[in-house]
Amino acid sequence: MATSISASAFLGSWATSSIAGEDHIILQAKAAPPQVRVARPVRPRPMMKNVNEGKGIFAPLVVITRNIVGKKRFNQLRGKAIALHSQVITEFCKSIGADSKQRQGLIRLAKKNGEKLGFLA
Repeated sequence: MATSISASAFLGSWATSSIAGEDHIILQAKAAPPQVRVARPVRPRPMMKNVNEGKGIFAPLVVITRNIVGKKRFNQLRGKAIALHSQVITEFCKSIGADSKQRQGLIRLAKKNGEKLGFLA
């Protein structure tokens, strides 16, 4: 007793449909739930904070100056001071013949020292 199932008969039962035309579209519309777009919750962007904020010998002076001058103007002045300091380090490296890798190391060291002393509070 061998039973044979043909592939076309099997696929035919799934592939063909007795519903055609407009009836098929109406049934699809009723069967499928409407898709609702849900917005992802807005996450606050992480703030870059100094680990030594409020610490260091110059931190109180920096905080007072920032409060008096205003945050925007203070950040402009701080940016100019950092740029000038980087130029001084670059000129120093040129005068002693240090390469760019050593110069970059000195700039990183200056930033770490500034954080420890409270200049970046």
